[in-house]
Amino acid sequence: MLSHLLHTSNPTTTTSSFPPMIETASAAAAASARMLLGSEDELRGDATKITIPPSSAADDDKEIESKPLISRSLSYTYAPPSAALTAKPNLNQKQRRRRVASDTSSIFTPSAARRQPFRQMGRAASDTYLITRLSFKLLGYLGVGYRWIIRFLALGCYAVLLFPGFIQVGYYYFFSSQIRRGVIYGDQPRNRLDLYLPKNRNGPKPVVAFVTGGAWIIGYKAWGSLLGQQLSERDVIVACIDYRNFPQGTIGDMVKDASQGISFVCNIIAEYGGDPNNVYLMGQSAGAHIASCALLEQAIKEARGEKTSWSVSRIKAYFGLSGGYNLFNLVDHFHSRGLYRSIFLSIMEGEESLRRYSPEVMVRDPNNKSAVSLLPRTVLFHGTADYSIPSDSSKNFAEVLQSVGVEAESVLYEGKTHTDLFLQDPMRGGRDDLFEDLVGMIHAGDSEAAAKDANATPRKRLVPELMLRLARIVSPF
Repeated sequence: MLSHLLHTSNPTTTTSSFPPMIETASAAAAASARMLLGSEDELRGDATKITIPPSSAADDDKEIESKPLISRSLSYTYAPPSAALTAKPNLNQKQRRRRVASDTSSIFTPSAARRQPFRQMGRAASDTYLITRLSFKLLGYLGVGYRWIIRFLALGCYAVLLFPGFIQVGYYYFFSSQIRRGVIYGDQPRNRLDLYLPKNRNGPKPVVAFVTGGAWIIGYKAWGSLLGQQLSERDVIVACIDYRNFPQGTIGDMVKDASQGISFVCNIIAEYGGDPNNVYLMGQSAGAHIASCALLEQAIKEARGEKTSWSVSRIKAYFGLSGGYNLFNLVDHFHSRGLYRSIFLSIMEGEESLRRYSPEVMVRDPNNKSAVSLLPRTVLFHGTADYSIPSDSSKNFAEVLQSVGVEAESVLYEGKTHTDLFLQDPMRGGRDDLFEDLVGMIHAGDSEAAAKDANATPRKRLVPELMLRLARIVSPF
């Protein structure tokens, strides 16, 4: 097996007893959570409508649907009260979309550039409010006990300790002229992405399509801001893809959104200075799982001869960071750490769907042999002290890929936790082993870029060391 272990100097690993994700109070709560999936405005396809009897005479002839979990004002879709009013709202909706698209895609004048960050701050605040509202709505169905209070306090302490870094990253995210925020790639809620563009625009640049993590529940495109800033400073374009989260959507919706975002990157990125023949796909945590599912699903469609909007051959390599690829092996693990089986199965569309959304299992299937042969080089990064998703998840998936002929390897970082590689280490400044490995792979074969990387100025520290060590101790992940 091509797997190697990197020894890194790091504060002593502390095993956190806190679970990484949302838990339920009882099995009955799972049924309530599943009811959330019935919202017509948020889910498409096979979503089930929940109906209640009419409460007034005016509605005797109509079926009344349950109130959507998400306000219609926060959704891209609109259902007019009568057919007579259909034309005008649809026209207004299209006009709003065109205005938003022009705001994010056009060449800015100096005055427009000054106004743009404030408009984007409003959009980011709206999306953050949506995520928070969905999370608390979910908790309302699950019930909150003393253990959840302790975990939320731990999360609050973790955020406070890293707050100096978050402030600096947030300022860059909202006010940097190198970022194109909220670029629309689809017509579903949350179908937006952020583009991080290098200052040097000479020649086409390599591109990383990045799917952020968030336990399938609190993912958001801005979570990739630190990585986007780092890579753009090394002349790499980064596209952070947003997607619907649970309970706004289930795993099928997430994979569909990610695939549509990847399609946008492959087909449109040249307009932003990217090289469409030098595109890399990357995901972190739940985002690594979603991205790998989207990649494998696309390969299966191509092998069957189905018409697709993007080709797996356009992806030069797949980078998975701290991801889980066999859900059968993770159900009990997540259950023991607080993401109860009932809720996890609701996210994954039932136990019968675990196989479909387990890439490790799918690549073993002889029926998928032709699809597997289309997969690009795969590199899986993981910390050995990751208790949210064990590092064996990456090791085993790499071994399975190798056994079926895919070029794959796992890169393990000794003593690193789930958040060390993605947050604490980048905020520590100086040399970041994961980042240097990642850039080295992207710039392999480009001697000029490799020379610039070797002479790059070390990144500054964003958070004092003591605060980073304390954050590592109290981290609920």
